[in-house]
Amino acid sequence: MKSGSIFAFSPRFLNREYRLVGVMISQKMLDALNGQVAAELFSSNLYLSMAAFFDAADLRGFSHWMQIQAHEELAHALKIFEHVLDRSGRAKVGAIAEPPFSWESPLTAMEAAYLHEVKVTGLINDLVALAVAEKDNATFNMLQWFVAEQVEEEKQADEIVKKLKLVGDKDVGLIVIDEELARRGSK
Repeated sequence: MKSGSIFAFSPRFLNREYRLVGVMISQKMLDALNGQVAAELFSSNLYLSMAAFFDAADLRGFSHWMQIQAHEELAHALKIFEHVLDRSGRAKVGAIAEPPFSWESPLTAMEAAYLHEVKVTGLINDLVALAVAEKDNATFNMLQWFVAEQVEEEKQADEIVKKLKLVGDKDVGLIVIDEELARRGSK
């Protein structure tokens, strides 16, 4: 290959780790994103645990809803993981804490899901602030999808909590909500 070719690869574009200069992500941002991967994986495990709780209570619609939620959280983790790889970062998956496995009622489980989403929103907001501080426009851009997604995540969980509070102890109301949640993903 001729040295003047546009396909010639000059060593001056490589750093010591043989990564393209200008593509790398800061260590601070990398650590935060790897931490968020672990948080998203915990969320997935939490929702699987809730699915099992609902299934044991014969609330198959709630269980179905939570299983879909668990899949979405896994997809969120992979989206961040792939972003780290795309930026020539070293993706690491840390230890994932064991989630709770029992709640007092469907209402307390859904309240826990809502509060968890609020916590995740805070984590995403912290990542956005860090991306701005690090002048990492690529990560900032990727995180905007998560900002919008968290609005939807909180809204969905909050709507279910409000419905559960509205029906109170009425079994027929719980059954109607369960049937509604069973239809998630079938549109």
